[in-house]
Amino acid sequence: MSVATIPVEIADPINHRILAISEDQLQGFQADPLGEIARQTGLSVETIIERIQAMLRAGVIRRVRQTLLATNLAQGALVAWEVPQERLDAAFDDLFANDPFSGHVVTRSTDAATPGSTYKLWTTLKIPAGYSMPRHCEYLAQRIGAGHFRLMPAKKLFALGVGHTRRRGMEPGSKAEVPAEATDVAMVTLNDLEWRILEAVKREFKPEELVRDLWAARAAEAGVPVKTFLEVAADFNERRIIGRFSTFLEHVKTLATGEKVTKFNALFHWAVPPGREIEAGREVGRHHIMTHAYWREGGPEFRNVNVMGVAHGTDKALVLAHKAAIDAHLASLGLTVSYTNVFWGGRSEIKPSEISPNAYREFCRANGLDPERMKLQPGEAMIAG
Repeated sequence: MSVATIPVEIADPINHRILAISEDQLQGFQADPLGEIARQTGLSVETIIERIQAMLRAGVIRRVRQTLLATNLAQGALVAWEVPQERLDAAFDDLFANDPFSGHVVTRSTDAATPGSTYKLWTTLKIPAGYSMPRHCEYLAQRIGAGHFRLMPAKKLFALGVGHTRRRGMEPGSKAEVPAEATDVAMVTLNDLEWRILEAVKREFKPEELVRDLWAARAAEAGVPVKTFLEVAADFNERRIIGRFSTFLEHVKTLATGEKVTKFNALFHWAVPPGREIEAGREVGRHHIMTHAYWREGGPEFRNVNVMGVAHGTDKALVLAHKAAIDAHLASLGLTVSYTNVFWGGRSEIKPSEISPNAYREFCRANGLDPERMKLQPGEAMIAG
C-alpha cells in the first residue's frame, strides 16, 4: 500500500482497533510497545507501524511518546490565572510558546457568572525539585499581566488516562465495579545516568523513528547499551516514574480528515465535606468517562471545591448527563456536595512540560533571572502534585 493510500481516519476499522489500545492501554514502560499493540489488536507489527506513522504525519495523532508520572519527578500544580480579557490571547500565547514548564494551556469559561469564573486562563505547571513554584508563578503573572493566580497541586490522584476512542458512545453512569485507587504524589530523585536515560525515554517519536527495535537509537543517544537502557527504564516502573506509552490524538482541532475527536472539554468541580475527599475522589474516578480526577483545593476563589475531574465529549448535553450521573452516585452514598460547577475548555494547546533542573537553570539565564533566587528558600516547602 502506498503512503498516499494508507487510511488515516480514526473511524477506519483498523485505525480504530489500534487507537483503542494505543491511546491509554499500555501502562508503564514498554520494552516493545509496537509489538504489544500488535499482540493486543491481532494485527502485524508492520501494519501497526505503517498506520501510526501515517496518522502521525497527517496530524491525526499529534505525538507518540512514553509518558511520565511527572508529579513524582517535579513539583506540579494546576494553575488558574485571572487575566484581563483584552490580554487573554497574548497571555495564552506567551505561556504556551515561552514557558517550557507550562504544559496544557487552555482558556475556560462557565455557563454563568460563578465563583472563579473570572479565572479564564488555566495551565498545568511542573517545576523541577529545588525551585520555587510560587516564585515562578509570580514571575509569570507579572509577565502576562495576571492580577491573581491560584495554585492547586494534586493531593491525591484518582484517574489519569485519555482514551477518547474507547470512550465514544459510553453511557452516563458507566463505572468500574470498585472505587478507583487513590494514588499518592511523592517525589523521587534521580542520578545523572538516570536523568540521561529518562530524557531519551520521554522524548516524543518522529514518524521515521517508529521502527521495530524502538529503543536502540534512544539507548545510543543516552550512551548506554540497550540492555542497560531497558533495565534502568524498567526500574522506573517500580519507582512509579513511568506513566504509559501513548499515541495522543489531536482532540481539540478539526482533523485534516474532517473528523473531530472531541468538542467539549469539561473541568468538573465538587466541594465535599473535609475529611471525605479521598472517598469522594475514588467514587468520581471509578466512572469511565473521567480522563482525570484529583483531590485539589480550589480555595475561596472557587468556593472551596476539593475534588476535580476532566471529561470530554462531542455532545454538551451528554457530557452534562455524565456529570449528573456522578452527582447522583455521590448523593446515593451520602457524600454531600455543597457546591459544584463546570468550567468548559475553549482555546487549547498541549506540550510536554520540561522537568529537568538543567533546563530550569537555562530558562532563568535566558530570561534574566538569577537561578539562585528562584530556588526554594529555607523553610519553604516543595509543592508535590
